[in-house]
Amino acid sequence: MQIKKVNEELKYIEKIKEMNINKSPKYHILTMGCQLNENDSEKISGMLNEAGYSKTEKIEEADLIIFNTCCVRENAEERLFGKLGEVKKYKEEKGTIIAIGGCMMQEKHITNKIKESYKFVDIVFGTHTLEQFPKDLYESIKEKKKIEDIIDIDGIVYEGVPVYREDKIKASVTIMNGCNNFCTYCIVPYVRGRERSRNPQDIINEVQELAKEGYKEITLLGQNVNSYLVSQKEKGEDVNFKVKIDENLLEQSGEEKSEIIVNSFATLLLALNKIKGIERIRFISPHPKDFTDDVIEAIKNSKKVCKQIHLPLQSGSTKILKAMNRKYTKEEYLKLAEKIKKEIPEITFSTDIIVGFPGETEEDFEDTLDVVRKVDFEQVFMFIYSRRVGTVADKMENQILEEIKHERFEKLKNQVESRMQAQNKNYVGKEVEILVEGKSKNNDKMLTGRTISNKIVNFEGTDDLIGKVIKIKIISEHQWYLKGNIIGN
Repeated sequence: MQIKKVNEELKYIEKIKEMNINKSPKYHILTMGCQLNENDSEKISGMLNEAGYSKTEKIEEADLIIFNTCCVRENAEERLFGKLGEVKKYKEEKGTIIAIGGCMMQEKHITNKIKESYKFVDIVFGTHTLEQFPKDLYESIKEKKKIEDIIDIDGIVYEGVPVYREDKIKASVTIMNGCNNFCTYCIVPYVRGRERSRNPQDIINEVQELAKEGYKEITLLGQNVNSYLVSQKEKGEDVNFKVKIDENLLEQSGEEKSEIIVNSFATLLLALNKIKGIERIRFISPHPKDFTDDVIEAIKNSKKVCKQIHLPLQSGSTKILKAMNRKYTKEEYLKLAEKIKKEIPEITFSTDIIVGFPGETEEDFEDTLDVVRKVDFEQVFMFIYSRRVGTVADKMENQILEEIKHERFEKLKNQVESRMQAQNKNYVGKEVEILVEGKSKNNDKMLTGRTISNKIVNFEGTDDLIGKVIKIKIISEHQWYLKGNIIGN
């Protein structure tokens, strides 16, 4: 396990800070993609805040504009190049520094296009060099030169990078980077590298700091989160880590011990469950093939781990799953879901589904609809298959016509929404616990929170409830949220 404490890289934060004395520089960051990208942006923001910058939501005010890119969907490229066209005027008018990072920068054809067509871009950095951004920025400002900081190796795990989180109630915590699965539609292993797990004590320490700061919910992140420490085991490394929990933050039940062995994802969940102050623990995204019995037991026996699992399906067809290199069948997926339901009756599921993968027939698509009916997902994130350069699926000859993809997508969408409506009706009259997150985005006279099953609930209440777990009685259902009253009101 290659882990490096950030020291030399962050010296450049102080150098930039000195340059910013008597100045008030601002930065604007646009994050594209998943929660891992958002977590990376929090690190970029943390480094910039310590370097004397302040964040602005008004892009025209920024002295530094950063795009943190994703390359999972084709339209991400179109969005980036469209945005670059928009910000060129800021470079010309006031010399704004333009930086692009993230997954897309690990794709050679993209960086070549930037060099050829967007010569005004100052800094390009990849997923393995994020921690060196202060150095890249310093050299760009001081030496007025173009910076390309991209490496093709898997990189190492960095610790000690400053993090700035705008949300003060919920926080994401990356526990591993990279992926070893090589699903044929996915570019992630090529741009994020192989699996690299963080030391469990570093994860414990980060979550303890979040607890001290008043955070109530954490989400553990990884491309394949339930294979935490697996690649180290396969290499023959000793992964029996003895971790220590601060006794002042240890939940007291008479039997708790401040030291625990962490050697798997399941034991990590059990350790985090012991940290006082944290009310809820979520995780994304697990892989069905790695969903072992000990993980099911850990979820069942951990009070704080939400009884809601995001279990990516991608397709309900065994034939298509094999073409995707997903390493499970339709029957194995259904058997796993049934096993989890049997062990944890209150469990709810969400999933990801790709429509229109190469070779998908109507029969294959019907298999997907069949799984949706049988598992009864509470949330389905639906995607139309898009070709990604560098993946195996991009070279498959049996690509599906766009109109067929969209027809199937609409059919899936209609089925999911009708089932969601029926599920929402089942909540009416029930009492649920929610973590109050703040004001409703659509009505600032209402507060909003989420159930353990991740359902949004809006209700009337006072601001002192924000950050607390309270009981609500659901009084009505709506397509994308529930409405309730505080019990006792």
